Amino acid sequence: MPTPSTAMIMAAGLGSRMLPLTARCPKPLIEIAGTTLLDHVLDQLRAAGVGRIVVNVHYLADQVEAHLAAHAADFAVTISDERALLRDTGGGLVKAKPLIPDDPFFCVNADNWWTDGAENALLRMARAWDAGAMDVLMLVVPFERAGNTQGTGDFDLDSEGRLSRDGPRRQRGYVWTGIQLFAKQIIADPPADVFSTNVFWDRAIAAGRCFGLVHDGLWFDVGYPEAIALTEAALANG
Repeated sequence: MPTPSTAMIMAAGLGSRMLPLTARCPKPLIEIAGTTLLDHVLDQLRAAGVGRIVVNVHYLADQVEAHLAAHAADFAVTISDERALLRDTGGGLVKAKPLIPDDPFFCVNADNWWTDGAENALLRMARAWDAGAMDVLMLVVPFERAGNTQGTGDFDLDSEGRLSRDGPRRQRGYVWTGIQLFAKQIIADPPADVFSTNVFWDRAIAAGRCFGLVHDGLWFDVGYPEAIALTEAALANG
């Protein structure tokens, strides 16, 4: 499959885990090693040949929009404006769907940091995509390699690459990186204006159409203040 040319960047969240740093600065503009989280995502998208981005905004939205204006030479930027109502991740996808021309499209959270392994992770995902079998393809990392993670693993991964999370919450083998490929057909029949992407994931899992690709580079959860120094130290040490 040709690499999708469009990515949605989830940038509307309140950044509550990042307080007090997010009291006056939106989380996507927090810096790691001198680069904002948002710019890191843009660097990775640019390297994969993505030229169009759809970015949802809510908290301190003017700052995010002003920052994106500096990237107008590299990307066609469309804002999905959630100032009036923060819709959570699933509701954000529904609102942004008419603005996204590609199918499938990348969807990336602006609160993680990753480095590539042998090649660009987004290009690996595009090559692994199978429209006949998949509605969702998530980039996942083994729990033991999930830098700074504070939780348990998110998914189990079977021998065919399908993701699952059956039964009660427990330690699972793989952590989602916040990076995924989405088929537009799964973004349908929203249960409300505000809801989590878990609704779409659960539908895809039940249909056997939710897959995982294991990341071969580094990945760090940088969603809380202490994770900044931990990530910077790990990057400095290679």
